[in-house]
Amino acid sequence: MSLLTNVMDHSLDDGYAEAAARRGETGRSRLPRTVRAKLGLALGLVLVAVVITVGAAEARISAPTLAKERGELIDRIETGNSNADKLARNVDKLRGEVGEKQRQALEKDGGAKADLVALLAGANEVTGPGVKLVVDDAKDATGSGGGPRESADFSDTGRVRDHDMQRVVNGLWESGAEAVSINGQRLTALSAIRAAGDAILVDNKPLAPPYTVLAVGDGQRLSTAFQNSADGQYLHVLQQNYDIRTSISAQDSLRLPAAPSLIVRTAEPIAGGPGKGDADTGKGTS
Repeated sequence: MSLLTNVMDHSLDDGYAEAAARRGETGRSRLPRTVRAKLGLALGLVLVAVVITVGAAEARISAPTLAKERGELIDRIETGNSNADKLARNVDKLRGEVGEKQRQALEKDGGAKADLVALLAGANEVTGPGVKLVVDDAKDATGSGGGPRESADFSDTGRVRDHDMQRVVNGLWESGAEAVSINGQRLTALSAIRAAGDAILVDNKPLAPPYTVLAVGDGQRLSTAFQNSADGQYLHVLQQNYDIRTSISAQDSLRLPAAPSLIVRTAEPIAGGPGKGDADTGKGTS
């Protein structure tokens, strides 16, 4: 009976009872996990709110300064553009006055040769029938390096080169063109087509592909003569072998602008013209 009484009175071992008691005390001293998670989330939200509030306050403080600086920059840009437009209009006006005086001088001293001289010099705007020739890089052209016509490794870049455009322009002149322009840049007897890296320069003005060449002349005849010339065949080889894209068409009406920045380097009185007796020293510079 004493054994049964002891089992009933002490159903849980003393060691287990002590461990259970310690666990109960520890659990009562700690917060539940859900409560700790909620507190952490709340603290994170508070920190985010503080950061947003501080950022908004700083933005409100700096907004007037930024707006003022932006307004000043816009005003400077608009003023600069306005001044540039005024200078451009003044240049056009002065160029027109110079061109008119040159034309009057040519008509006075040269008679019927005045228009021809102005045409050859590119001093006047030209309109009339002609040819439109478009030359463009290959579709997969790379951005640097020499083409197969320049480099020793024969790696084709598909880019149109300055000497390609030189041959095109010379071929048009030889085929009977009376006036030529590239991308709106009028060419004269003093024009130079050069390269600066991958860019093509016409009279030191960089041009970007596609290169649109306009040539005034007898449209259909000029087109046929150019395509049959050596330079036209050269362009055809570029198209066939290096994927240079080209197209040529006769046009009923073209308009070529006057050449900018014409400079009279020398002048010589014609035989029997006014001033011959006053200036018998030959050529003079102006």
